[in-house]
Amino acid sequence: MIRPFAPSRPAYLRAVRTSAWYDLVVTAGFATPWTYALVHDALSKLGDGLGLGALPAPEPMEILFANLMGSVVVVWALLRIVEPLPVHGLFDGVARTLFASWQAYALAHGAPRWLWLFFVVEVAFGVVQLVPWWRARRTDLVDSPAGQPIGTADR
Repeated sequence: MIRPFAPSRPAYLRAVRTSAWYDLVVTAGFATPWTYALVHDALSKLGDGLGLGALPAPEPMEILFANLMGSVVVVWALLRIVEPLPVHGLFDGVARTLFASWQAYALAHGAPRWLWLFFVVEVAFGVVQLVPWWRARRTDLVDSPAGQPIGTADR
């Protein structure tokens, strides 16, 4: 059961909502083939201009996967903006751990260096959203009466 450990401070829900706004702003352009073409071109020119690496020409399958990712992240972001819940922060933190893992993999295999900017943000939001769960869980485990299952002390 997840709820006994849920961080419940308003600041935590603000962090969940803030990460959602970041996701919406950063990924909305990936949601359609037309907007992805603009984002791809802008990122490529920016990376090339800063000496951090340009993107290769987009292929149809790359565009499809970018659109799928963009569409799902936009919907996920809207959910967290409209109804931020502690459990949304938990799952978003897990998702950010996965995203950061794949970004690190891409960077290790020659992805443009500007990807580091996104990697740092993913890790930061992941830590902000996962550490309160870890702390709440540790506190609940320490405070739980011996021999009682977690979450049943107040029944």
